[in-house]
Amino acid sequence: MKLGMVGLPNVGKSTLFNAITNAGAQSANYPFCTIEPNVGMVSVPDARLEKLAEIYSPDKFTPAVIEFVDIAGLVKGASKGEGLGNKFLANIREVDAIVHVVRCFESDDIIHVEGSVDPIRDIETINLELIFSDMEMVTRRLDKTKKALKGDKTLAGEVAFLERLMAHLENGLPARSIEINEDFEQDVINTTALLSAKPVIYACNMSEDDFSGGIEDNENYLKVKALAETEKAEILPICAALEAEISGLSDDEKVMFLEELGLERSGLDRMIQKCYSLLGLISYLTAGKPEVRAWTITEGTKAPQAAGKIHTDFERGFIRAEVVAFEDLMACGGSMVTAKEKGLVRSEGKEYVMKDGDIVLFRFNV
Repeated sequence: MKLGMVGLPNVGKSTLFNAITNAGAQSANYPFCTIEPNVGMVSVPDARLEKLAEIYSPDKFTPAVIEFVDIAGLVKGASKGEGLGNKFLANIREVDAIVHVVRCFESDDIIHVEGSVDPIRDIETINLELIFSDMEMVTRRLDKTKKALKGDKTLAGEVAFLERLMAHLENGLPARSIEINEDFEQDVINTTALLSAKPVIYACNMSEDDFSGGIEDNENYLKVKALAETEKAEILPICAALEAEISGLSDDEKVMFLEELGLERSGLDRMIQKCYSLLGLISYLTAGKPEVRAWTITEGTKAPQAAGKIHTDFERGFIRAEVVAFEDLMACGGSMVTAKEKGLVRSEGKEYVMKDGDIVLFRFNV
């Protein structure tokens, strides 16, 4: 999974990126501090995987990973090159979802590029820049498809949809909100790499006092929450400053720190959960002495396609999947032998739909 982080300058975006990735991206109180995109890889916390590692003592431990891409703060006119924004937008066209960091705190010490804190205005500024940038992409594809239409009349439907999509964007509406009437229309959106088509998580960056004192008392957060509900977007209350403190602690210290705040999980853990939910993702597990590993798939994926995540040969030569639920294996003390004796290890065929936490051994022949 790959996530792109966007936001205006000085909203705490790079501070949050640093905290959740420990990648050391530059952060300072002036616009365009981030010039080149910063990229950080983060392991997805999974207690099930850690438990399997205790049982198997594997030679290799491989959790699922998320790649975060942090681009420079965008400003009004970014799609036209203001603040070198258009160059930066190109760096997040291939991400799976966008984490839009929104400033929801007041501070005389940290400059706001618009002179005041207004999260709804800031969101509209960023969203419009994404839409303007998408309009350029759609224009190019429309011109190309119209030329091809002269020799291939089957492209008429695509031309009609692109014209409808262009009108939708011109009305200031994101591509993700357009009505899809045919399967090919979604393919057109996917293959045009439209920024405004991507799912969004609004990360509401609050002050330490607001975050620990009660997020529902923060009016700025409530405004973004209401907006997110209308857009069917996810919302994540977070404090970049606190995350920065947490990132430097040991695991035990981190647990104590979070308990003092009344939190069960860090901002990163909560963000990952939101991303999985937003994108409809689950994880299945493979376990043995050579390696214990988590594999990320889309909910609803069938066994052969899940096997293909490991290697294309696994999908091509798929015979069956030997599956046991994580909970069932733990109920057997982690013993696969005991799980088989109790009939908890199932032999599943090509139509089996994978479930979150399945522990699988794929049988194949090519």
